[in-house]
Amino acid sequence: MIISRTPVRVSICGGGTDVDGFALAEPSGGRVTSIALDRYVYVTLNPRFDDSIRLSYSSMEVVDTFEDVQHDLMREAMRLTGVTSGVEITTIADIPGRGTGLGSSSSLTVGLLNALHTFAGIQASKEQLAEEACHIEIDILGAPIGRQDQYAAAFGGANSISFVPDGVLVEPVGLSDQTIDAIRNEFTLVYTGLTRSAREVLAEASDDPSDKLARLRAIRMQADEARGMLESGELTALGTLLSETWLYKRGISPSVSNVEIDALYDRIMNLGATGAKLLGAGAGGFLLVHGDASLRMTLARELGPASGLLPLGIDFDGSTIIHGTGHR
Repeated sequence: MIISRTPVRVSICGGGTDVDGFALAEPSGGRVTSIALDRYVYVTLNPRFDDSIRLSYSSMEVVDTFEDVQHDLMREAMRLTGVTSGVEITTIADIPGRGTGLGSSSSLTVGLLNALHTFAGIQASKEQLAEEACHIEIDILGAPIGRQDQYAAAFGGANSISFVPDGVLVEPVGLSDQTIDAIRNEFTLVYTGLTRSAREVLAEASDDPSDKLARLRAIRMQADEARGMLESGELTALGTLLSETWLYKRGISPSVSNVEIDALYDRIMNLGATGAKLLGAGAGGFLLVHGDASLRMTLARELGPASGLLPLGIDFDGSTIIHGTGHR
């Protein structure tokens, strides 16, 4: 049996500038500052006695040929790696599966590729896993998404990721041990209880394309500011920046936010947060919140268990095989 473990990610600043429509048209490309969260998608892969395929995720499939697999990501990952028969694949996750704003679909794709390559006796690099995940999701399946999630999931850690016509550049953000501890203590993820497909949000046209472009350019610049604040340990300033980038983001499209999210944001700010922003494309998922070390206890008391509070702990490993070796 092979088990891969792949983190989801928290986009600090720059989300939206990693989409090809922006990144490839801008002379300086797109840029995102992100952190891999210590919450994971697990893929287990085991050989079967016969050549059939069994898949278990939110649904279950048993098919005789991989072309009949209904799960798009699994089918295309099998096609790309050449592992197309005689396997059983199961996926589980530490967080809700879709619509959380944490890039879980891309984490699944990266983790699938890692497990399948390992089964085939190939040790794929982190760059290869990210590139192949982008190829499957964007080029083959046509998802209107960006490329930050795949690289964050594959590489792990805190990174400044640049998206330019020549490719993708991943630069680790230097964090002191003190800053790493402070990030876990001061940043909290708050679940909105709402989910919506990132593909649906990203596919919607802006009411004002020129305004959207100006907002995305500002958001890209904020990604550089966020990197500097992380490296210098200026987390209170970074908290304020979260709210600033959220104001830019929510103006891109009316569907990015809604009445429920706006009300939750206002409530969190009134409870003493320094800043907050919705993660992912919008319309649901998790809010990233900054405040002093006591804020999380206040949020837990005032918002209750449904808020699903999570500390921002950092995964530094990226997609990893935690059990098993190749079978071919």
